[in-house]
Amino acid sequence: MDSSLPPAEELVLVDRELARLDARRAQLLLRRDWLLRVLAPRVPAAGPATAPWPAPVPTRPEATPRSTQNVLLTLGGVLLTVAALVFTLVSWGTMGIGGRSAVLAVVTSAALAAPALLLRRGLASTAEAVAALGLVLTVLDAYALHRVALPDTDALAYTAVASAVLAGAWAGYGAALSGLRMPVPAGVVAAQLPLPLGVLAAGGGVVPVAWAALATAVLDLVVVLFTAPLAPRVTAGAGAAGLGGWALLTGLALSLSSPVRGALLLLVCAGVLLYLATRHAPAAVAAATGAGLSGIAAVGGLLRAVVPVAWAVPAYALVAVVLAGAAWRLLAGVPALRTGLALAGGGALGLTVVWALPPSLVGVLGPLGRTSPVWSGTHTDSGRMLSGFPAAAPLVLLLAVGALAVVPRVWARCGAVALGWALLVALPVSLELPYAAGLAFQLLAAATGLAVSVRPAVLARGLVRPEAPGTSRAVPPGAVAAAVPAEPASVLAWLAFGCGLASALSAVALGLDARAATFAVLGVLAVLCGGVAGYGAGVRRLVGASAAVLAVAGLVGAGAAAGRLGVAVSGLVLLAVPAGTAAAGAWLRRHPVAVVVEATGAGVALCGLGLGVAAGRPALLALGLGLAGVIASATALRPERRTVAAATAAVLFVLAAWVRLAVWGVTAPEAYALPVTVPALAVGVLRRRRDPEASSWAAYGPGLAVTLVPSLFAAWTDAQGTRPLLLGLAALAVTLLGARFRLQAPLVLGGAVLVLDGLHELAPYVVQVVGALPRWLPPALAGLLLLAVGATYEQRLRDARRLRERLGRMR
Repeated sequence: MDSSLPPAEELVLVDRELARLDARRAQLLLRRDWLLRVLAPRVPAAGPATAPWPAPVPTRPEATPRSTQNVLLTLGGVLLTVAALVFTLVSWGTMGIGGRSAVLAVVTSAALAAPALLLRRGLASTAEAVAALGLVLTVLDAYALHRVALPDTDALAYTAVASAVLAGAWAGYGAALSGLRMPVPAGVVAAQLPLPLGVLAAGGGVVPVAWAALATAVLDLVVVLFTAPLAPRVTAGAGAAGLGGWALLTGLALSLSSPVRGALLLLVCAGVLLYLATRHAPAAVAAATGAGLSGIAAVGGLLRAVVPVAWAVPAYALVAVVLAGAAWRLLAGVPALRTGLALAGGGALGLTVVWALPPSLVGVLGPLGRTSPVWSGTHTDSGRMLSGFPAAAPLVLLLAVGALAVVPRVWARCGAVALGWALLVALPVSLELPYAAGLAFQLLAAATGLAVSVRPAVLARGLVRPEAPGTSRAVPPGAVAAAVPAEPASVLAWLAFGCGLASALSAVALGLDARAATFAVLGVLAVLCGGVAGYGAGVRRLVGASAAVLAVAGLVGAGAAAGRLGVAVSGLVLLAVPAGTAAAGAWLRRHPVAVVVEATGAGVALCGLGLGVAAGRPALLALGLGLAGVIASATALRPERRTVAAATAAVLFVLAAWVRLAVWGVTAPEAYALPVTVPALAVGVLRRRRDPEASSWAAYGPGLAVTLVPSLFAAWTDAQGTRPLLLGLAALAVTLLGARFRLQAPLVLGGAVLVLDGLHELAPYVVQVVGALPRWLPPALAGLLLLAVGATYEQRLRDARRLRERLGRMR
């Protein structure tokens, strides 16, 4: 094709024309698409030949070019490294010394020089892969040098020197080629080895190695604090944490066997951590906590060396309290150091508290594991359960209570209350006090807990009151109780209440060893729980009232047992408790405690009646049921208790009558049913007079059914005719009364019983007549009956409807 233009210029013109045509084609395609959308509702869609080509959907690549490149470079670097290792370890002996040196020198030099050229061309990832290969080759060079030139050199010493040389070389190489990220962190990793390996090579033991590790950790911290790149700082931080932690653990172990050497190492560790806490804010709290623990272990180890063995743990607790208190008071302007040191002191103190808690657990749970009989006079020696346990455990609890009491926080006051209670419980066990003293401490712990639950505001004063997120204000120490936050006071009250109840139960179990102790414990607990019921608040008041009633019931039962009245008589004596609670309920009236007091008294009454049942003396059981019915009847005189108490009294009286009839040997069911029927019908009459709209089923149904139904069953099994005759007359009377007064329940019940009683009387004669008839006659009569019923079916339905309507109009 001829043209007057040069080829280059013509190519430019052709490209411009093609671009113009492509743009014009794109505009036309867009216009066509718009026209199709406009015409779509009015003209049929174009056929397949005129439809535009669908736009191709681009497929999403499963891997980015960067990730693909990194994978390829990593695989290549790994394969080259494996080849270098195989060459060095396997094929090394097949070449002479000159060949070996030349090969390693050429390959290492090429691997280390290539990244510079690659970085200039912008191939950073390839440069990193080749540099990694070069670093591995330098390690192989060092290994080859030891095998060929220095075979007699000590392996540890050579490794220490080689790691130092490699660390410096890698760091310098990375500094020279700043575009590489791997060499400097690799140099930091290699720098972790020279000092510890050098000390080991020099014959140093565990302690020198720990000092070398600590020195290396200090150098790592220098890198962390005074270098800018992130990768070396992270690597150095990890190395400092590992080597420093090793040195710290070595110091802790050393403080148990050699306190002076261990204290020196621990104090240096503490100093390093404190310096880190002041210079590196992100790790300030953690570093200060580690420094505090190191200091506590160091000073505590020194004290442990000069005090008796039994006082070693209290020595650590004292150091922890002093450290936490000093940090909290003196470092208010340095929050990170203050928090970290306080956490260290609190954590160490918590560990010592765990060590001191077993005597408290034995003091509370020991009496519950009773093996001797009640009132045997033998006492469980709780101290033997912790043979060899030092008596200094309560001192640790005392230090913890004092430390927590001065912290104006809810959790601290709760901890002080709980540990104070644990201290009172642990003293008798740790000091191996006699029985009376141990019982007195248990009662003291119960009294203290219950008293605090009544007046928790005394301990809640001075607590920090939260006002808004991020702000707080302390209540002045002299503020009145109303100024105390309700929530902290409630938490303290519940905690103290739970501790008091636990000690109360333990005191009751411990008091069962002796008769006088039982009466003393129950009397004191009755007074204490009564105080909670009178002056407490909320649910605690209700629980206290119930506990007071139970304590009084325990006193009554203990008195009956002391008088050797027997099980059945003791059950009767226990009924004095519900009588007293009924009187107390009448005095309290609508007070919230009244319901709990009476309910607990009712439970005691059930226990007393249960003793009567267990004793197998029905006469005394009947008496007890009657007395309980009298108590319920007296309670029913109160309007607010009338419904429940009246029903309960009726049931108790009926049961008492039945038990008495059983004692007398009465077997007739009417004797058991009539005592229920008569009062039930009387109550029904009174109800109908008060509420004429009341249903006869609710008023008279239960009373009539109680007598008629059992008598009907007895009549069907009675061989004599007296009972069926009397039952028929009674049923006839009830039916007539129901028809006279138009009452549905008497009419239906009386009529049903009358019909069934009549069938019972006619049954023998019907059997005789049926037996005398021919066998074909009963089926024939049944068929005729069915025909007659079918013929008059509609009339029978109308009669049934009229009967149902008449019954429905009755009450």
